[in-house]
This record gives sequence, structure tokens and C-alpha cells, in this order.
Amino acid sequence: MLRLRKCVISRLLSSPSTSTYAIFPLCRLLSAATPHISPYPSGFTMEEYLVDTCGLTRLQALKASKKLSHLKSPTKPDAVLAFLAGLGLSGADAAAVVAKDPRFLCAKVDKSLVPVVAGLAGLGLLRPKIARLVSVVHCYFRTRPIVSKTHYYLPLLGSFDNFLRALQRSSCLLSSDLGKVIKPNVMFLRECGLNDCDIVKVCIPVPRMLTTNPERVRAMVASAERLGVPRGAGMFRPALQAVAFLNEEKIAAKVD
Repeated sequence: MLRLRKCVISRLLSSPSTSTYAIFPLCRLLSAATPHISPYPSGFTMEEYLVDTCGLTRLQALKASKKLSHLKSPTKPDAVLAFLAGLGLSGADAAAVVAKDPRFLCAKVDKSLVPVVAGLAGLGLLRPKIARLVSVVHCYFRTRPIVSKTHYYLPLLGSFDNFLRALQRSSCLLSSDLGKVIKPNVMFLRECGLNDCDIVKVCIPVPRMLTTNPERVRAMVASAERLGVPRGAGMFRPALQAVAFLNEEKIAAKVD
């Protein structure tokens, strides 16, 4: 049975054409076959599973298994790995996701992951892009808000690639509050004369410009103005980037 499980998951993780929705019969097959013959004669251990099935190194598995000690069987992790394979993630990609977010293996495929994929697909994202998103955001993919936040950021940042570049610099784009932090910052930057193209140029290299406390963004704008660059001026955007997250002493040192 252990050989069957490894074979099925290995095939899934190596097949780029596996349908997201075709994984569930295989998940049921693995689940149904488990009770009769234990694939772990000496008892299931999460550390061994992470090494043998997920492809983690022994050191990674030792660290990750501490967060998964409540899992007593491979049923749920098998379903999650099959789901990732269905999205098109390779074995190495899936291992990277698990290493960075071990609790991803605890996600409920039908109640958490499938609805997120359906929501992202509804925004026009195809499976390869969704797979790339999983590889970057890890734990945030397990929560429903990723759909509404992706819906907001895609038109603001202009493209999926820009969105991904910003996320690679700071996943706080997905953890910050849209209504209380992100949208007020965007609105204020627009009031300062920045158009969406300017905001993209500021926020892809410095995503914290969107995710930081709005009062701090106002302080950054004030610092740029003290340099003699008024809002709306052609040099305002570069000036704002130059002073972002610097205190007055460091700004003075740069000017000198």
C-alpha cells in the first residue's frame, strides 16, 4: 500500500496535465485503501512521511513535523499533495510549499483550497498562474481573503506578474487590511498626484508603502515636501521613494 501511495502521488506531482478536479477519485482511492493494510507497519510518523512522500530533507522534516504532530494518518496530507499536483506543481515545488508552510498539509481540500481556486479562476487566472501564486504565498493561499485581495491588486498593479513581484518582496500585501490600510494609502497617494502607474513604480520595489500605517505614509510625504519637492511635481515620486522608511537623521545624511 505504501508503494501504491507513493506511486500515485509521484505520478501526480510529475504530471503537468492532471486536472484539478480529477484528483479527488484518486484521493478517495488512497483513503479507502488505507484502513485494511497499514502502509506504516511500525506506526505512522510525520517526519518519515515528510521525507519519503513530500521530498523534504531530514532537517526540514524534523522542523516541520513539530507543527504537524496532531496528524496521525496520511489521509489529509495525501489529499493536499494530490491537490497541489492537480494544479501543476512539481514535486520540488510542492516540497518547497510544505517546507515553508507545513500546516498547508492540514488544509481541507474541499472546504478551503477548492473554493480559493474557484474564486481565483473566476478572476480569470488559469491553473499555471494559480500554481505560481501558491508557490509564492504559501499560508495565505489557505484563506478566502486571498480572492478579494487578488481582485483588488490585479487592476491596481496592472498585471499578474507585477502582483507576483510585489508579493515576492512582501506577502504583507495579503495580510494587511484592505479597508483600513491598503485602500486609504492608495487614495492618499492619488491625492498627492500619483497615478496608478506611479503607484506601481513606487510599490513594487517598496510594497510596504501600501501596507504600512497610513499616518506613516503621510509622514513620508511630508518628508519629501521638506526636501522642496511639492506634491504633483514631476520629481515627487522619486523623492518619495528616496525618503521612504528613513528617519529625519538619515534623510539629512543623504542630502548632505
